[in-house]
Amino acid sequence: QVQLVESGGGLVQPGGSLRLSCVAAGSIFSINAMGWYRQAPGNQRELVATITSGGSTNYADSVKGRFTISRDNAKNTVYLQMNSLKPEDTTVYYCNADRVYRRGSSLPANYWGQGTQVTVSS
Repeated sequence: QVQLVESGGGLVQPGGSLRLSCVAAGSIFSINAMGWYRQAPGNQRELVATITSGGSTNYADSVKGRFTISRDNAKNTVYLQMNSLKPEDTTVYYCNADRVYRRGSSLPANYWGQGTQVTVSS
């Protein structure tokens, strides 16, 4: 089994910064893409940023220039550096690992973390 463990959420003032981390734990051979999504109550889950194993990144327009996604393939870890945070960034952030190949299995799978709350408020 593969588990995604997120950390780094919390309360920050507008204009402040937070860094989210997500570790994929388990018997993993490789992970294609990892990313962050967010979901406010009553809304659909939306993409924040993704990064492939080769380092290609994709960002939502609303976070371009403020958020930076990075990844440590050796540690199966993805990070989200969030700067210039705004109140509208307040919501739960979810880590995702896509096309995860477990050792001994030829079938890829998709996994989600449990979510971490980010609150931007003065």
